[in-house]
Amino acid sequence: MLLRHSCPHGALASAHLCPETTMTPHKDYGLAPRPPAPLLPPSPVLADALQVCHPHAAGIDIGAAEHWVAVPPGGDPHPGRRFGTCTAALDALADWLLDGGVTTVAMESTGVYWMPLLELVEARGVQVLLIDPRQATRAPGRPKTDRLACKWLQRLHTSGLLAGALRPAAQVCVLRSYLRHRQRRMTSAAHHLPHMHKALEQMNLKLTQVVSRHYRK
Repeated sequence: MLLRHSCPHGALASAHLCPETTMTPHKDYGLAPRPPAPLLPPSPVLADALQVCHPHAAGIDIGAAEHWVAVPPGGDPHPGRRFGTCTAALDALADWLLDGGVTTVAMESTGVYWMPLLELVEARGVQVLLIDPRQATRAPGRPKTDRLACKWLQRLHTSGLLAGALRPAAQVCVLRSYLRHRQRRMTSAAHHLPHMHKALEQMNLKLTQVVSRHYRK
């Protein structure tokens, strides 16, 4: 009771509510700075893994309206260029690759936009490595723009870090296209059979009661 009357009300409340404010904060002025972490020696395994496997490799970022192409730096003052998707632009793209001494190209299988370019580049004698787009996406450090993505593909392909997808021979690809088109036509025809049956019933044509199979599979 005497302490309450002898101390002001504000000082007593501050001392009761925040007693830690009257303590001197602890500071480690006398501690020595932490020494830097030691650097790891260069690993010969990583050095061998990132060696140049394809010195004349190029990377192409496929798009619907334009293709970005990157060639090895040093051979061209502008190692990254943009080309259109028309036939004349694809011919210019292939000519530029041959003039730069490119022997192999890595491109992503984006939609169906890669097919005309792949056939044209392969006809010029350049080896094409068709990769899954998710393969390059999993690699850390991939840039977000198309202009830098082609350089990223070229760098990975140069180091041999990309695996090509299985692509059969040209004759097998043609046969596969015919078979897939036939399968799509048959599936589309099967979807129209119920509509035909409904139209016959609406016209009171009991075709199903006369024949057991009114269509041929």
